[in-house]
Amino acid sequence: MALSVGLMACGTSGGEQSNLENNPFMEESTLPYHAPDFTKIKDEHYQPALLEGMRVQNEAIKAIVENTEAPDFENTILAIEKSSALLNRVASVFYALTSSHRNDKITEIQEFMAPKMSQHSDGIYLNEGLFEKVKAVYENRNDLNLDPESLKLTEEYYTNFVIAGANLDAEKKEELKDINSRIASLTTEFTKVNAEAMNGGAIYVDTPEELAGLSESEINNLKDGDRYKIPLLNTTQQPLLATLEHRPTREKLFKASYYRAEGTDHDTQDLVMEIAKLRAEKGALLGFENYAAWSLQKTMAKDASYVQELFSGLIPAATKKAGEEAAVIQKMIYDSGEDFTLEPWDWNFYAEKVRKAKYDLDENELKPYFELNSVLENGVFYAAEKLYGITFKKRTDIPTYHEDVVVYELFEEDGSELGLFYGDFFARETKRGGAWMSSFVTANKLYNHKPVIYNVCNYTKPKDGEPALISYDEATTLFHEFGHALHGFFADQMYPSLAGTAVARDFVEFPSQINESWVLYPEVLNNYAKHYETGEVIPATLVNKIKNASTFNQGYSLTENLAASNIDMAWHTIPAGTHIEDVVTFENNALHTTKLDVVHAVKPRYRSSYFAHIFSGGYAAGYYSYLWTEMLHHDAYQWFEENGGMTRENGQRFRDMVISRGNTLDYEEMYRAWRGKDPSIQALVKARGVVN
Repeated sequence: MALSVGLMACGTSGGEQSNLENNPFMEESTLPYHAPDFTKIKDEHYQPALLEGMRVQNEAIKAIVENTEAPDFENTILAIEKSSALLNRVASVFYALTSSHRNDKITEIQEFMAPKMSQHSDGIYLNEGLFEKVKAVYENRNDLNLDPESLKLTEEYYTNFVIAGANLDAEKKEELKDINSRIASLTTEFTKVNAEAMNGGAIYVDTPEELAGLSESEINNLKDGDRYKIPLLNTTQQPLLATLEHRPTREKLFKASYYRAEGTDHDTQDLVMEIAKLRAEKGALLGFENYAAWSLQKTMAKDASYVQELFSGLIPAATKKAGEEAAVIQKMIYDSGEDFTLEPWDWNFYAEKVRKAKYDLDENELKPYFELNSVLENGVFYAAEKLYGITFKKRTDIPTYHEDVVVYELFEEDGSELGLFYGDFFARETKRGGAWMSSFVTANKLYNHKPVIYNVCNYTKPKDGEPALISYDEATTLFHEFGHALHGFFADQMYPSLAGTAVARDFVEFPSQINESWVLYPEVLNNYAKHYETGEVIPATLVNKIKNASTFNQGYSLTENLAASNIDMAWHTIPAGTHIEDVVTFENNALHTTKLDVVHAVKPRYRSSYFAHIFSGGYAAGYYSYLWTEMLHHDAYQWFEENGGMTRENGQRFRDMVISRGNTLDYEEMYRAWRGKDPSIQALVKARGVVN
């Protein structure tokens, strides 16, 4: 007997139903591009609107199942695609705020909704009657005279149903629903506790002397009453460790970061072990050796063995170079008149000394040329104009969810409207760490929607009246995240489910990483990298220093990334029933087995206890994708170099053949058609400056 999707629906109480009458989510926004109207949206609107979106979708699914006509594309596949319109409209805004501007009410709603959203998804993908109809359309797809994108959507839905467990028997489906619901609750709890750990892990010092090495402006920005507060960011290493001269402060800051969620009031270790255990059980229930094998099905890699092949080609070279770098840094410590062994909290500080001595490059010398607004408008936007012809206009009439958020309207080369871009660049306690892109409105032809896209970063906010000077790495991040945005803006699909960034994890980072290539491109650099006081273009001597130092510290950078990637794969390749004694032992064994612990002072970019990417951010068994797409990035940039660099012709070809295609083509075939050959790891190895 078919499972009734309606049984999985969450009821809407009378009070919540009455709220719907004045709920802004019940109709599309009347703002330009259907952008969310934050002048009308209140916290109390989210929960009833989410529940109503689920109810409406369930009614639509019920109608599909009960339809007595023969299943076809329109009455089954297209009907499913349309069923989530209201739910997506609400969720796109709500989940943006859970990451960018959360409060107690939003956290409460997220915790309440997490298991219900999981149950709702299972109620669709594990519905036997619905799957029978999807399967019937799939099996007859070649006789339906479908256009290529409709054919792809049909195949995607069928594959998604199978991956979700549609072929399981009724008993196993119920077991899977329980697992999914529990995982949803645990990952939501991890998000909450991890954020608390990051905020609670901030350190305090009493005197400016303990902050020696920072500029007067930086010290003033840390002032918190009578003391000075250094907040934590999401990664293990903290940016200020590169400039803090006071070693006890460095040690205090590093350890606060390293142990933030271990043995503290915000300990996540039990959550980590339970999530990993349940994921292993889920993989086994679905017929796979482990969770990673199940999770990698729709990726470019497709199999963990190919990921391990990537790792095996990089680990020996990375750790060898990191060891050589450690020896150079240790010598710098001794040459500085100090007599201690290099520790993780010393690395970035003395690496900067080596950088200055070897390459005469001082990060503080660079920052005056990297003023945030100039990097964005005269760098990121300028590069997009040169490559793709798009132009930008600042909008001050579009409401936002926080006063720091800026909005720009984008236009095609012919002046036609392209979409809206929101930039939320400064760190605050209501925001999780890191940087990311997502959409309020996904571009698609089905509803004639143009994209409304946002980038979020965590740069230090300057005091009023002071410029926002960012580092070279932070400027690179700005280009990176806008590469994601371009992927969304250039979406040229009929169906939202296939549009823009709705691609495999190990492909989605490719457009963003290739966009980093233009940070130092001469024409672009000279247009944005101007001294914020004098207007002087960054001197060629400084640019040469940046380029000469480009492979400096890459052994360290690559090793910390590989360590995090291997921790991820270790957690998600355990068989069901594996007994894990504790998180720290498991993590240490994973690093030791892969020989990623051979350089004591190089620690993983993320430890398990605060690895939000994999325990709450959708990258479980997928953190490797950053390295995978870096391989694509360097190989692709080689094509640009071979074909004239940054030209409109090259940009248009890349847009037409890659960025605009969404999830409509096989990734390998798409890349090969554009590049002319398969990607090679050699360009990455060269760019990183590591050799076996």
